[in-house]
Amino acid sequence: MNVTFACPHCREPNRLNVTRDDVELKCVHCHGELPTPKDAWMGAKLRKCLACHCDELFTRKDFPQRLGVATVVIGFAGFLVAQYFYQFWIAYGFLFATLGIDLLLYVLMGEALVCYRCDAHYRGLDETGGHGAFDLETHERYRQIAAREEEAGVTASIPIEAAKRS
Repeated sequence: MNVTFACPHCREPNRLNVTRDDVELKCVHCHGELPTPKDAWMGAKLRKCLACHCDELFTRKDFPQRLGVATVVIGFAGFLVAQYFYQFWIAYGFLFATLGIDLLLYVLMGEALVCYRCDAHYRGLDETGGHGAFDLETHERYRQIAAREEEAGVTASIPIEAAKRS
């Protein structure tokens, strides 16, 4: 499994290969060490974020969003050009080709587990089930907490329990 996270010390992005036996994450930039929670794993399922110890995670498709947007823009542009020249079959061919590419990518792409609090991405997990899909209310709660911390100039995050009560 690998994890992509921003180091809380230097804010640089890291991508590390980790196992269940690892007791810390080490930043490749500043060499800062983040201890991993002892109760992070329940069987094959990751229960807590290894970077920030948050237990609120969600599952999403591990799909490059830029690729998805580029596919739609190219398909739509092709549709408009073909429509302009009254090539209706070609125009709708662009739309169906875009749909086909999107469906193919959806089927081929795996899933990633993402932390609401620190936006760490976990890929290559054996089991991502049990965590729900993205919840806007939970995301907004953590976004508001981060905004308040930034406004107050606080660098250390508040405890997880306080975040859940907010």
